Amino acid sequence: MATQVSQQPLRGERLVGAAGVLLLVAATGIAAVTGAWKPIQIGWVAFAAMTGGVWLALRTNEQAGALVWGGGLASGAMVTSVGLFLLPDALGHHLRFGGLGVALGIIVGFGAHTIGHRLSHVDMPMDSTVAQLTAHAAAAGAIIGIVYGNMPDVGLLLGIAIVSHKGPAGYAAADRLTRNGRSWFPVLLPAAGVGVVAVLASTVTLPADPRINGVVFGFATGVFLHVAMDFLPRCELGSEVHDALSVDADAHETLDRLRLHAVASTVLGGVVVFLAWWFASPGV
Repeated sequence: MATQVSQQPLRGERLVGAAGVLLLVAATGIAAVTGAWKPIQIGWVAFAAMTGGVWLALRTNEQAGALVWGGGLASGAMVTSVGLFLLPDALGHHLRFGGLGVALGIIVGFGAHTIGHRLSHVDMPMDSTVAQLTAHAAAAGAIIGIVYGNMPDVGLLLGIAIVSHKGPAGYAAADRLTRNGRSWFPVLLPAAGVGVVAVLASTVTLPADPRINGVVFGFATGVFLHVAMDFLPRCELGSEVHDALSVDADAHETLDRLRLHAVASTVLGGVVVFLAWWFASPGV
């Protein structure tokens, strides 16, 4: 009886992970029928990035350094993508309503993140970390699907930049789950969620009203910017980076050193996206 009780949670967690993979495979089939190739490609990139972060978390002993560099590279890439891609498109639809959408996206993103933290204090059938990641994945997928469904000429670089944070998110989630004695298998569900929701959202056609499009694309920009800022590495006492340190004796000195890594990684992430955009846009 004891063996059955100990194996039951593992079996359930594996089923959650398997369900995520099967949903992504099914979404790939739907994309083949509807022609939503860019959203599903980005979805598979998100899946690979998140599972890669899980793989790294299970094999590295430098948790704090990996969190700083992963978060810095992702946030730098995402903030730069906002300036190069999302914000100009949102304001291009309608200057005022696009700006309003950005403000709404940031406020709603902050509110959802803050209220979502209460999930960690609620008894749920799914681990709160996985539940929050799944909600974030669905939001990212909706943004990608709406953008590419209504602007099919947009290149893949934007979508890849949007999901760049999935690597460090997968790393942090797997590290947190394993440190708490939980399985990492359920992380496969949010890893697949981006592609699944993106394919479904790509079928939504926005009305030909620049004010509505400005609010929608601005809202997506604001939410994305909030996520990007949330991934900026915070090397402070009590932060996730501090919690990942293996020793506490020299925490101040170590955090001071990691702050330099945080700045370097963020700048590098932004430069990479800028250079990729520059060379992919001849004549700019």
